[in-house]
Amino acid sequence: MEEIFIDQPEGFEVQGEEEKVYKLKKALYGLKQAPRAWYDRMDTYLTRLGFTKSTSEPTLYVKKEGNETLLIVSLYVDDLLVTGCKREEIETFKKQMQTVFEMTDLGLMTYFLGMEVKQNEQGIFIGQKAFASKVLSRFCMTNCKPASTPVALGEKLTSLGDEDRVDEKNYRSLVGCLLYLTATRPDIMHAVGLLSRFMHCCTVAHFKAAKRVLRYVKGTLSCGVKFERAEELRLVGYSDSDWAGSVDDMKSTSGYFFTLGSSVFCWSSKKQQTVAQSTAEAEYIAAASAVNQAIWLRKILCDLNADPKEATVIKVDNQSAVAIAKNPVFHGKTKHFKIRYHFVREAEMSKEISLVHCCSKDQLADLLTKPLAASRFEYLKKKIRVCCFVAKEECLKGGNDSSKV
Repeated sequence: MEEIFIDQPEGFEVQGEEEKVYKLKKALYGLKQAPRAWYDRMDTYLTRLGFTKSTSEPTLYVKKEGNETLLIVSLYVDDLLVTGCKREEIETFKKQMQTVFEMTDLGLMTYFLGMEVKQNEQGIFIGQKAFASKVLSRFCMTNCKPASTPVALGEKLTSLGDEDRVDEKNYRSLVGCLLYLTATRPDIMHAVGLLSRFMHCCTVAHFKAAKRVLRYVKGTLSCGVKFERAEELRLVGYSDSDWAGSVDDMKSTSGYFFTLGSSVFCWSSKKQQTVAQSTAEAEYIAAASAVNQAIWLRKILCDLNADPKEATVIKVDNQSAVAIAKNPVFHGKTKHFKIRYHFVREAEMSKEISLVHCCSKDQLADLLTKPLAASRFEYLKKKIRVCCFVAKEECLKGGNDSSKV
């Protein structure tokens, strides 16, 4: 650790040596160096126990024996999640940690960082009902009338116009709460991403749209993501865009989902940085974002001894975008494309990624790019395994070797 000096605490100065300072022997809470010092301490000890740190995710540690993955540990500050295929390995690890650190074994994970976790032999359900209830109460929406979708069909929000302004602090607080809720609620991802574009210029219209999201949350309070057992854990991506969806600058919105088995576990909805001149360009830019994520996910799977043997399929509902990725020709309609997006072609040629056309009906990422009718919204919501935890016999029956230390 670097040398750090601090002033003598007020009221505890040494008489005759008031001008002197203390030299710290170890990092303390409140110092900017403390998190790094703690991480280095954990990294050193886990490495000594035989764990290997992921090259793509520095908080992920894996203990292997040949081609078998014994333990997986994930760090979040001073909270650890551990899982593995052998319960005795997990118990041994817990004892090893408790001999060095003052830690409490909380057993099977049921609650973590505001997320409620319900595990069974068939799968895992993750939701944020308690947090969502607190948000509704905080903004006086506990008894509001539920809405069928988070965004009204055809809704176009803009920073232009002469609408009355609202308290920015209150609006930002609401959007921040909703952003945290998207950790287990991909069905509101597009709506929250849309609202977050107006943090600096929020009006009555924006606050009304934000309250509609709360009304939707009210009607789906028990909803979350369900991860089910699958015979094959195959990584598949879905990429989509909404061409020129922004009224202010005519930029498009990119969205992607990734599934591993039958359930989605990774999602994003974000406004593109460049104005696309065609639907093909908008879809190509969206695909580039999905390819970036897919390459990173492939690296993590490799660290977990689940190296994908085949190219990761990314489904796009625009044939022109697929053709541009697979056929590296230069012509007038694509010559203006930003160079950074053409790495999609390189990923195609290296067989890491394969862009495949799918019909719009089966494009799951539609949910992340545009407002939808209630029937279409519910169809896609069911497809991505967003459901309500109602009863044990319907969703969960059993246990899992996932623990929190």
